[in-house]
Amino acid sequence: MPEGPSVRKFQLLISPFVGQVVAKVGGSSRKLNVNDLNALRLQDSQVHGKNLYLAFGPFGPTAEETMLQREAACGAHCPAQGGQGQAGAPHSQDKELQELQHSRSEAPDGAEGPGEWLRIHFGMFGSVRANEFSRANRANKRGDWKDPVPRLVLHFESGGFLVFYNCRMLWCSSPRADPASDILSVEFHRGRALRALRVPDPICYTLLDQRYFSGLGNIIKNEILYLARIHPLTPGSLLAFSDLEHLLDCAVQFSSEWLHNKLRGQGLHPQVYQKDQCPLGHPLMKATFGPSGGLKRPTWWCPQCQPAVL
Repeated sequence: MPEGPSVRKFQLLISPFVGQVVAKVGGSSRKLNVNDLNALRLQDSQVHGKNLYLAFGPFGPTAEETMLQREAACGAHCPAQGGQGQAGAPHSQDKELQELQHSRSEAPDGAEGPGEWLRIHFGMFGSVRANEFSRANRANKRGDWKDPVPRLVLHFESGGFLVFYNCRMLWCSSPRADPASDILSVEFHRGRALRALRVPDPICYTLLDQRYFSGLGNIIKNEILYLARIHPLTPGSLLAFSDLEHLLDCAVQFSSEWLHNKLRGQGLHPQVYQKDQCPLGHPLMKATFGPSGGLKRPTWWCPQCQPAVL
């Protein structure tokens, strides 16, 4: 499924549509009544880990439009007041700025029913497209060339549209956010992450725990374990503190560089993920690891570069 850097790229595609009103909706979602989004205004977008949140509210003038209307109304009366009108302008503008800031912070939470936050969690091949539909680039198992079916399509009054593929959507009152656990957040809490890594569980289990490493997925896990030269099944409690710090540095740096490459339109060039050999030419091992009763994920590692800790 898309990891943190990919979801943040999706948000970048959505950002030009914030403030616009939905004119028409479509899509194949069965759990979401897509018609509830009709005539709502897209008010905000946020990313927390692997989840994308969209705030919708009832149609009406935006805070910026309201402010412009007030300035226009003031401009119609101020000339008649002469110097007194000009002297009172700074106080009036300060008050309007405070109201604008207040309306921005209150608007998403003040809406009722469907006019709240839509949480979007993407599946394995989930994606967002702006002003274009995804097209089949190969035949399916039955030999058919069928284009992917979107879960949600939002057409806006401006004429543009957004398309969401392979995702689960549900309404919520507010985003479930913990910036301290988000590896791409400036508020990421290194101390808490290091404490999590020191538990006796295999290190590859802990790295996928979204409570401490929100946005970190299987690709990042495989790549940073190779970069740090750590065997995936090594218990965190057996690693030196300096090794854990280096692993955490690799996680933050790799995720940030992946995001920057995405924003520049460049692809990912993994060193071990889905590879047969490591960059040094050693054959890679592949197995599926995961906690008992939990999700098992494919893992690649180099026995020579990432020796097991005995």
